Amino acid sequence: SKIIQMLFEGVLRFNTQAKSAISKGDVEKRTYWINRSSAIFAELISTLDFNQGDISHYLNGLYAFQMQELALANMNNDPEKLDSINIVVKGLLDAWREVSDVAQ
Repeated sequence: SKIIQMLFEGVLRFNTQAKSAISKGDVEKRTYWINRSSAIFAELISTLDFNQGDISHYLNGLYAFQMQELALANMNNDPEKLDSINIVVKGLLDAWREVSDVAQ
């Protein structure tokens, strides 16, 4: 759905804002934006339908891992972690767009 796509786009936007905050040494804003990204992953986990089989379990693990990575990025002031999360999210977004295009 369009909502999932918007959630992925939100993570990319928020992580970019968090990286900007890291470069400015703004701890408060870094934490704010990383928490927003983390909340999106929590929301994505809550929408998984485990009756859909292996993919839901895979995504659950992937999203949970991204949340751990966000926590580490925040604790360690680590923009590279945010970059690696964004690579994963861009992959998910591309895959989601392909599936959505096929479905229409």
